[in-house]
Amino acid sequence: MITYKVFQKNYDLKKGELIGMLIERRKDLRGMKPVESGLRWAKLTFGSMVKDKKAIFVIPNELKLRSDTKWLMEKGIFIKEELHGVDKLIEQEMKSE
Repeated sequence: MITYKVFQKNYDLKKGELIGMLIERRKDLRGMKPVESGLRWAKLTFGSMVKDKKAIFVIPNELKLRSDTKWLMEKGIFIKEELHGVDKLIEQEMKSE
């Protein structure tokens, strides 16, 4: 499974601001690289939340989930307000690998 952290470029602060997270459930990315697939999905999902869709970028991360965290895959899309607890859980999953 691949997770994508979705950011918006903040040109004033010269850094990215976290918008949300996407969780890719499919294994076949239809010939696209993970970054291309995630960026396309991020622009469709979060494009209405930003002024410039070109300011959106993603950081993909491969993740293997345990059986007790499979619920993450069911939702698939998390907005910034939901990410605080989810982000910590994913970091714990990455450390356990």
